[in-house]
Amino acid sequence: MAAPRSIPNTLTIAGSDPSGGAGIQADIKTLSALGTYATSVITALTAQNTRGVSGVHPVPTDFIGAQLETLFDDIDIDAVKIGMVASREVAEVIREALAPRRPSWIVLDPVMVAKSGDILVDDVGIAAVRECLVPLADLITPNLPEAAVLLGCSVPENRAGMEALVPGLRSLGAGAVLLKGGHLQGESCPDLLITADAITWIEGLRVDTANLHGTGCTLSSAITARLALGDALPDAVTTAKAWLETALAASSRLDVGRGQGPVHHFHAEW
Repeated sequence: MAAPRSIPNTLTIAGSDPSGGAGIQADIKTLSALGTYATSVITALTAQNTRGVSGVHPVPTDFIGAQLETLFDDIDIDAVKIGMVASREVAEVIREALAPRRPSWIVLDPVMVAKSGDILVDDVGIAAVRECLVPLADLITPNLPEAAVLLGCSVPENRAGMEALVPGLRSLGAGAVLLKGGHLQGESCPDLLITADAITWIEGLRVDTANLHGTGCTLSSAITARLALGDALPDAVTTAKAWLETALAASSRLDVGRGQGPVHHFHAEW
């Protein structure tokens, strides 16, 4: 699906990370590094660094709606990435804004589980994402714990377990699913791309680094950028995954914080 502009316009709807490695800051860096014009709608402010989150201040729902309406009244958006949504009200506002405009691509990263294993969204929020936003999305990008939360099942421990989730994930109603296998043990990081009529393994190597802050945000944004630029879905996923591996490998060039550092979003430019 070709973009109508040589430099497509993309939108990230997400929370703010002051440390710059995740959330809306990571999204904007990624969308920009891959050659699109990034716009943004902020859903929450956080007090956060590379060692964790100490506070969250949600943006009022009506103001999220105002940001979306004002943006869409002026700018034609080619592809949208949606990050963490913690309430039904926010999910409904996003759906109401996107459904009548229907950008060419909507990518949903259903952020529900922290790397520590802690559930970040309560049952009401999980249901809201599942019911309001997943059916709206052309692609959702859950990791294994997030897929387990969406389906109410145990976390897969191997490739066979990932394949066993295919019927359930298809039944959620998204156009396609990228089930990320980074939580599996071993030297590889296989992801499973699930469409209506096929499943495809997308292989990848595990990069030896502790700089994993914001990898999920970054991958979903990279896929969004590639889709906006006109890639077919399998090509967008493959290209974005390879780009992220390079960004992870280059992360040692950065010196950001004392915890889990960010990937190097501008590794090709700096």
